[in-house]
Amino acid sequence: MNAAVAIENLKVTFGAVRAVDGVDLVLEKGQALALIGESGSGKSVTLRAILRLHSEKRSRIEGRIQAAGRDVLTMSKRELSAFRGGTVSMIFQEPLLAFDPVYTVGQQITESIRRHEGVSAGQARVRALKMFERVRIPSPERRLDAYPHEMSGGMRQRAMIALALACRPEVLLADEPTTALDATVQIQILLLLRELQAELGLSTIFVTHDLGAAVEVADRIAVMYAGRIVETGTARQIVLDPHHPYTIGLLRSRADGALAKGARLDTIPGSPPDLANRPPGCPFAPRCFLAEERCRREEPPLAAAGPSHLAACWRSEEAAASFRRKRAEAAEPVLAV
Repeated sequence: MNAAVAIENLKVTFGAVRAVDGVDLVLEKGQALALIGESGSGKSVTLRAILRLHSEKRSRIEGRIQAAGRDVLTMSKRELSAFRGGTVSMIFQEPLLAFDPVYTVGQQITESIRRHEGVSAGQARVRALKMFERVRIPSPERRLDAYPHEMSGGMRQRAMIALALACRPEVLLADEPTTALDATVQIQILLLLRELQAELGLSTIFVTHDLGAAVEVADRIAVMYAGRIVETGTARQIVLDPHHPYTIGLLRSRADGALAKGARLDTIPGSPPDLANRPPGCPFAPRCFLAEERCRREEPPLAAAGPSHLAACWRSEEAAASFRRKRAEAAEPVLAV
């Protein structure tokens, strides 16, 4: 198998709540995949399951996760310790919480390098300094000796990227790494991630709720709703030819997503379902503008909507046609891809 990450029928349960419910996902080597959806759709839960970061006492993981040719769910604790950071690494959403406040950023990065690669403290510091230079942190030697709270949000996020890449992982997981940053810094971080991904040949999964961010960094996009993948395809397919009403709702609810000049901004009505008490049929049916009786009875499978394009909707062609009509009324597509 050429896949960097292959997930089959993944289910993650916390008590009565099935946060992830039967996810199938493939990340090819060297590819960037974005997972998008509202808060609570299962994106971050899926990402953390790849590293088995969920508490074993409070959660249950079923299915199969293979990353870099390794079966993640059968690893021992010692194997997991080497796997995390060395083979698969993660950029967390809030670096101020991810870094230990009582050690300098440089100490934490050099410790990670020494632990995984067995080099001396001096060699590890040289590597850490090079990583700081690579992620374009100004005055890198001085910043290595700074504590997390002494750095700005954008600087901390760059330091977190340096930590994640310090041990040359094969797969990089990024959990909403730009959420807490202002718009200008967000763009800088997104472009940096894309540049590093191409330069280092990384296989990357990027979690976000922002389609604009997904388009910047991803080759492919997978849309999640209520713990399931409801549509997946290339970035161009998802943005310019969506086949699931939920994907269309996400596109139309963007501030720059009004398809005609002066048009009223659309929103998705209602709220996501209670994951401890799922309704029968399609989980999006109560909020869907195309829902019919069959949608409330039978759950649609992921089916072909085009080459390497899948959508889980009984009325996917009608949804796509509706989007095309709206787009035809606009001067430009929703997003430039």
